[in-house]
Amino acid sequence: MIQRLTNCCLKLVLLGMVITGSFQATASELSDLLKTSDHVLLMRHALAPGVGDPAGYKLQDCKSQRNLDAKGREQAQKTGQWLKAQGVGSALVYSSAWCRCKETAEKLAFGPTVLEASLNSFFDDMRQGPQSNLNLQKFIGSQLKTKGDKALILVTHHVNIAEFTGENIGSGDMVLAKVNAAGKMVSFKIYPSPY
Repeated sequence: MIQRLTNCCLKLVLLGMVITGSFQATASELSDLLKTSDHVLLMRHALAPGVGDPAGYKLQDCKSQRNLDAKGREQAQKTGQWLKAQGVGSALVYSSAWCRCKETAEKLAFGPTVLEASLNSFFDDMRQGPQSNLNLQKFIGSQLKTKGDKALILVTHHVNIAEFTGENIGSGDMVLAKVNAAGKMVSFKIYPSPY
């Protein structure tokens, strides 16, 4: 009887190891693809309650903008930890000039964040969407040629991601996009916020 229980427990442990191994293999797909020259990760900034920004906001004054709350800051930090757990070891991180994007990018903790104008929101003037998207594609195309095997992570806004992919995503959600040499999207996979 004891021998049967021991064998049963051993089988369960081995099964657990196989299952865990299969999850790890799937999880590493993200990091493996981000090392290539045709994939980029776009992330919507973490949770910042509300819509748009208050009237008269200024990019140079975070207090005048809609910002991350405590949950958003925690979400951004834990997302950075989750990405590292998936095998993303090093990354080039670019951000919109809006404070909620900059703080999200910084809390991912991959090193310095660089501001990139093509990631800036056009929520205040939706007519800018097509041109903003072309600028984003050019930026992605140029960065993928020189990034080596580092992940390219772009922290931006809902409107930018919707214009690029045609999909609406939630705060903190990520889109792994396969692109052509010009930075135009070929296909994508949404990774819901892990937190």
